[in-house]
Amino acid sequence: MGKTFLLLAAISGLLAVAIGAFGAHGLKHRLAEDLMAVFQTGVQYHFYHTLALLVVGLLLLQYPQASLFNYSGWLMVAGLLLFPVSLYLLALTGIKWFGPITPIGGLAFIGGWLTLAMGIVKYIK
Repeated sequence: MGKTFLLLAAISGLLAVAIGAFGAHGLKHRLAEDLMAVFQTGVQYHFYHTLALLVVGLLLLQYPQASLFNYSGWLMVAGLLLFPVSLYLLALTGIKWFGPITPIGGLAFIGGWLTLAMGIVKYIK
């Protein structure tokens, strides 16, 4: 699973850079200031949790049987699919329906960090 999370982190990082550049250069003068801030929040959380997923992947290479790290990785992936993507869609479309999806992604991130912490306590001596 470690290699899978490393690959997903690499792809996520690539997307975070591309989406961030698109926002900075392609949307700067097209989005209202408040929607641009929403988009930028998505990019920030995208980057932070890409790095977290990278750490989880590296930990799983070292501790391949650590199920808590595995759960953490999948929760981070779920959060990456829900949190920043919902913010990107909200900013780009203005459709408010995407807003309530964001906290679900936030809960996935919280769960990912919690299981990461639990795994560190349990597996790392």
